[in-house]
Amino acid sequence: MQRKYLAKILVTLRPSVLDPAGVAVQSGLKQLGYDTVEQVRIGKYIELTMISPDETRARRDLNSICDQMLANPVIENYRFDLIEVETQTGVF
Repeated sequence: MQRKYLAKILVTLRPSVLDPAGVAVQSGLKQLGYDTVEQVRIGKYIELTMISPDETRARRDLNSICDQMLANPVIENYRFDLIEVETQTGVF
């Protein structure tokens, strides 16, 4: 039996990495009068669906996908939520 999962992935720069886009947004907010904003960090949000026999395999595959394609592990961190959305029984 196969299961369908929805993965919600958030990729962000590591805290030690300068975020020029975040600095630009923070500067723009200050110019608009939002002086209370102390820091802005910009990241990526990704959703994907995948088919897997179980959650353990889905998580393992998703970690590999993030490490190899969606994030640069040298300068970025990632985290994800995995939600089972459907079970496929193979019945037509």
